[in-house]
Amino acid sequence: MKNEMNIIEAMKERRSVRTFDGDGLDTQQISELEQAVENSSSPFGGSLTIKLKKFNLKEGYKPSTYGMIKGAEDFFLLGIGSDEESALTAGYRFEQVVLKAWQMGLGSCWIAATFKGSDFDKGITWPEGEELKVICPVGKAEKPSMKEKLTRLTLGSKNRKPFDDLFFYKDFKTAVPEDNLFREALEMLRVAPSSTNSQPWRALVAGDTVHFYYKPKSPASVLDTGIGICHFHETERFYGHDGDFSKISVAPVPPENWRYLVSYTRTK
Repeated sequence: MKNEMNIIEAMKERRSVRTFDGDGLDTQQISELEQAVENSSSPFGGSLTIKLKKFNLKEGYKPSTYGMIKGAEDFFLLGIGSDEESALTAGYRFEQVVLKAWQMGLGSCWIAATFKGSDFDKGITWPEGEELKVICPVGKAEKPSMKEKLTRLTLGSKNRKPFDDLFFYKDFKTAVPEDNLFREALEMLRVAPSSTNSQPWRALVAGDTVHFYYKPKSPASVLDTGIGICHFHETERFYGHDGDFSKISVAPVPPENWRYLVSYTRTK
């Protein structure tokens, strides 16, 4: 990992880390990450609480489909509301923290599951309506084990669907032109991480507006799309473009069972 990389480099280079060096975070790193949480924001509303806590997991931790987590002492815990806005905000806002961690030289791994009654949830009170739905180990990466490499291969973490299978122009049959103003922002959305590499996001470009949809694949599909939209918007901001998110009453009708989430209109 490199230090002082820009956000575009971080989005391109970041990978999920499951094997850590076992040393845990130092005081300065904790302070910077807590500041990153404080600085993170979302335009989508909902309810989200992000905590950073230490756990002593000497034997490691093996969530069902994520591979063994080894050497991690520090975990982010995400208490998320039950509505769509909260899931979208969780993905969008916490990915800002994940990218900041990578810029600091720290690895992480999104893990979405049910944690009620687990060690991660013991002794923690969440705001009304929130429940622990995501944990994320964070720390300095150790050289990945063979099992971790096999896990990545199994999940297809490096494989992403072709651009033209995900994003469309004016209608749901036409490819986005190579010189379209949103091309790079959509490409950064394409490479975003998602649960089991499901890549549920879809988008339709119409002039200076992008309509975002998701294809339901798992309970984490809206959260995953929030991660992707974070990549899209961070790219827009990196290149100095302003824009607003809004939910329109009558969105273009997509094919199949895609569900409309939100629209983005560039204002500058």
